[in-house]
Amino acid sequence: MRDILTFSNDGPPEGATPWVVEPRPVPIDVVDPDPRWPETFDKVAGRVRSALGARVLALEHVGSTAVPGLPAKPIVDIDLIVADPSDEAGWVPPLEREGFVLTVREPWWHEHRVMKLADPATNLHIFSPAAPEPWKHRIFRDHLRRDERDRELYASAKREAASASTSAGETVMAYNARKERVIREIYERAFRAAGFAERA
Repeated sequence: MRDILTFSNDGPPEGATPWVVEPRPVPIDVVDPDPRWPETFDKVAGRVRSALGARVLALEHVGSTAVPGLPAKPIVDIDLIVADPSDEAGWVPPLEREGFVLTVREPWWHEHRVMKLADPATNLHIFSPAAPEPWKHRIFRDHLRRDERDRELYASAKREAASASTSAGETVMAYNARKERVIREIYERAFRAAGFAERA
């Protein structure tokens, strides 16, 4: 439980990089909520399940496009759980045939990988069954679905961060860093609401 309730800012080991495809500065576009985002998730999830079959242990729509009424970058975020993310030969090629591109590999961080799909725009996050991060994502998502005040707070933080990062010509990683303080504040309330009264 402790790993769910704590955060690590550790970077990659010396000499390692998470980037399979190096990110580049792009305008950060936070748009009004689109009621079609859940339908987009369903379609992409269908493609993932068709490609991987029984290798899909869990598949969740997470991130801002999973929260009705929340502005977001028009990119669907999905958490995929597979038995062993390090066994890339077993799950990467079938997804590549569906158009996904491996862009991030972080074996030191819960065996995390990211595959991107251009159309519809999707970030597919791959984790192991023991990874705490998908639990964080669900707790955060479900809290924002319930809590209008934090939803509005997060929407404001997203728009401000997007404007600042775009003006500065930053990558999406810098945009995420600009939101971090507000995200952590919301997480604290989300953890308490979920019944985690004290840090383990």
